[in-house]
Amino acid sequence: MPAMAMTTKQDRVRELQRALYRAAKADPGRRFHALYDKVYRRDVLERAWGQVRANRGAAGIDRITLVEVERYGVARLLDELAAELRAGSYRPLPARRVFIPKPGSGEQRPLSIPAVRDRIVQAALKTVIEPIFEADMLECSFGFRPRRSTHDALQVLVDEAWQGRRWVVESDIANCFEAIPHDRLMAAVEERIVDRHLLKLLRALLRAGVMEQGAVRHSVIGTPQGGVVSPLLCNVYLHRLDRQWQTRGRGMLVRYADDLVVLCRSRREAEDALRALTVILAELGLELRQAKTRIVQLREGGEGLDFLGFHHRYLRGRTRQSRHVTFLARWPSRQAMQRARDRIRELTERKRLSRPVEEIVQELNRFLRGWGGYFRYGNSARHFDQISTYALKRLASFVAKRHGHAPGYGMSVVAYRSTNRIGLISLNGTVVAPRPFKPWTGKPNAGGEGRR
Repeated sequence: MPAMAMTTKQDRVRELQRALYRAAKADPGRRFHALYDKVYRRDVLERAWGQVRANRGAAGIDRITLVEVERYGVARLLDELAAELRAGSYRPLPARRVFIPKPGSGEQRPLSIPAVRDRIVQAALKTVIEPIFEADMLECSFGFRPRRSTHDALQVLVDEAWQGRRWVVESDIANCFEAIPHDRLMAAVEERIVDRHLLKLLRALLRAGVMEQGAVRHSVIGTPQGGVVSPLLCNVYLHRLDRQWQTRGRGMLVRYADDLVVLCRSRREAEDALRALTVILAELGLELRQAKTRIVQLREGGEGLDFLGFHHRYLRGRTRQSRHVTFLARWPSRQAMQRARDRIRELTERKRLSRPVEEIVQELNRFLRGWGGYFRYGNSARHFDQISTYALKRLASFVAKRHGHAPGYGMSVVAYRSTNRIGLISLNGTVVAPRPFKPWTGKPNAGGEGRR
């Protein structure tokens, strides 16, 4: 498809989303009834395919991969999906259930992998309904939302700690994606959408079930992690928590999907906040993960907390000019550092010795850029130096083994004979320290008024 035609179609989809957002924002009580035909619009389906293809991902239970879809014909598949949706004959397949290690623990996290065709339909559905619910979302919600990021949530911690909210309730919602009741979730959706065909499609996606060890299991709870539309549905349901918090909560709630903290001015307020959080979630059929729930005081010399991959701790400035200043610092958590080392070790392990060194360097750089791009917004200089040094040593060891020499040979080649460490990048000098009320993007704080 010519680039100009693709751009025009993308513009039409964006205009559709803007129109839906403006309509929902202008009338908070409006319930939308003519949406289903937009899900199978060709430009919406094409955009959905582009998103699914960009996210890559494995095949579902039908074992059809993205490559096989392209071989079959993308246009042909989209035509078939549009026809099935229009006729009401579309039926989603059960998702393929796999278990992956949960970072920082020995637990296994369930992941559901829908078929490619079902991921396309979910992406199209998300494209249509997300603007409507986005118009209602509150400032305390940051996860899986357009134009909001983890660093926006992290900035709130810096700002509020500066203003004196240094008692923190730290927790997350236990098995949130797997525990959301379907009937209550649909009730939350129906607050805004009454299109019966779209609601029927959504129910079909929720009830499709998962295949685990050859058996299909259906449930009346859960929006399985791995589904394209699941993060949006999680936010739609937890928006009820956010709304209740405005009148029943204590302190400043910061929620990133099912991961959350509450920032308070005193221990008593933090204890009240924890009680309110427990009660509101129970009313929603959810509960806090007890093993991760605690109250922490951010103070000089005290303990810190982990949130969104960073460890947060209250410190005093170390220089003569800053000794009078205390502030909330953050750097990569212990688990984040260990995961980085694990990944670097995987990329340079012995079984990959047959690969060209240039390929290993490219893969290391790709990982370091992504990891460093996330953690550079913090007080991470020392930790960046550790990871850069570890990557250099692992690459040097790889080079030595590949040539059958002692470890010193690899370090000589990488660090001394080469003028650029044979292309390996360094993270040193890339850190940007957070500052109160100076957002990480460098733009004015659009959410500041709502947090006063």
